[in-house]
Amino acid sequence: MIDEGYIKFDSEWHKGAPLAESTISELNRWRQQLYTAGLIGYYKDLKVGFGNISIRYGKPGQFIISGTQTGHLAVLSSDHYVLVSEHNVARNHVTCRGPVEASSESLTHATIYDLDPAIQAVVHVHNKTLWQRLINKVPTTDAKVPYGTPEMANEFKRLYRETDFARTGIAVMAGHDEGIISIGTSVKEAAERILGITATKSDDD
Repeated sequence: MIDEGYIKFDSEWHKGAPLAESTISELNRWRQQLYTAGLIGYYKDLKVGFGNISIRYGKPGQFIISGTQTGHLAVLSSDHYVLVSEHNVARNHVTCRGPVEASSESLTHATIYDLDPAIQAVVHVHNKTLWQRLINKVPTTDAKVPYGTPEMANEFKRLYRETDFARTGIAVMAGHDEGIISIGTSVKEAAERILGITATKSDDD
């Protein structure tokens, strides 16, 4: 069962002006490639979007992320990104500012950024075939843990500490059907990691 698109944390959203287009241009360019590859998109039957992308920005702990329920949009602008300015995993709380509310996976992104200052970008995509191929073969979260929760955030802490997630930059969310995370020292690296695996799978078919 797909469990996607709904904010489960306490979201403190301050509606504000969009970020400068120059600030989100590279992020948005890679989001476009992920959308074109079908890794970010929309479940028509469920009427919910899937997939999101983020980069570090500003003060430590802050990042820019695509807004909630933007997966259905083929092209995004600065109106569809938001700055997450504060987070507290233990309290299940995120504070964000921008024209849209932060993605439902923001708490997971926040936790991943807390793992290592070298992590500069996080990509969350959906692909059923790839998910089934990778689950339990690459670092994989506990199947009992749902997305968008403090428990999922803590699962990524465990993977970073106990598996080769830090080296490979790819992980599967077993309790989040079709969900895959990639990380990188740049948005290019994070996006290319998942696009590279997808291309390899397509070549093998």
